Amino acid sequence: MDTTLAVLAFIFSLIGIAGCIVPALPGVILSYAGFVCAYFCSYSQISTTALWIWLAVTVFVSVADYFLPAYMTRRFGGSRAGAIGATIGTVVGFFFIPPLGILLGPFVGAVIGELCHNREDIPKAILVGFGSFLSFIVGTGLKLIAAVGMFLHIAADTYPVARDWFVSLF
Repeated sequence: MDTTLAVLAFIFSLIGIAGCIVPALPGVILSYAGFVCAYFCSYSQISTTALWIWLAVTVFVSVADYFLPAYMTRRFGGSRAGAIGATIGTVVGFFFIPPLGILLGPFVGAVIGELCHNREDIPKAILVGFGSFLSFIVGTGLKLIAAVGMFLHIAADTYPVARDWFVSLF
């Protein structure tokens, strides 16, 4: 059972890292699932405190990634219409034009929202769209940092057993 959990921990964490970039996969959540698999191995040295801390990081990063486009749109001087447009653009881009849509959706949505609010100020609309795009980059970076951190924690905890299992195959 330990071998199965260790292999699942590595698989979930690697898919989680990929999921930070690929829009269809919940990256940080999958990495946390791998962390939980590693925790339940009989030889695991992962503490309950680490389990709760990584859960808090997972929740924080997931929530931040959801709200970041609207926040950054407002931070770059956008109106409420621009923030709503960024959120709608994220959802529409995710479902209708993946993977390019997840990248461009917040930008296009924020620009359209700003232009609906004020048609004359095109440079401001583009700046607000850039802020929304920047939020995507920051959100992806946060997710990658969390997912790689969990992978490193899993690797440090399961390496001896995984190495012995791999050596026994050959």
